[in-house]
Amino acid sequence: MSKFTEFSNNLAAKITATVGSMGCAYIFTLVALISLPAAIASHSVIVIVSWVAQTFLQLVLLSIIMVGQNLQSQQSEEHTARTLKHISKDNDRILKELTALIKKD
Repeated sequence: MSKFTEFSNNLAAKITATVGSMGCAYIFTLVALISLPAAIASHSVIVIVSWVAQTFLQLVLLSIIMVGQNLQSQQSEEHTARTLKHISKDNDRILKELTALIKKD
């Protein structure tokens, strides 16, 4: 891997970790709220709907969805680890039983 590719991958990982945090969601909420008074003052339904859809939802939901995906991924990994542990215990038990049966014969 080239140094540029390594740098780019590290930068992308850091940006993703930052944007995919609730702290960033809070900051994006504050940034979005800055323009809310102007949208309301316009008295235009189109401007208000645009503010909600294009400013608030896009900014804030991006981070929240990323946080949710990270939590789901973590829960899935934990579930997989528990399942593997149970399967390993079952395999060990079955092998012991088979070994005991073979020794009886």
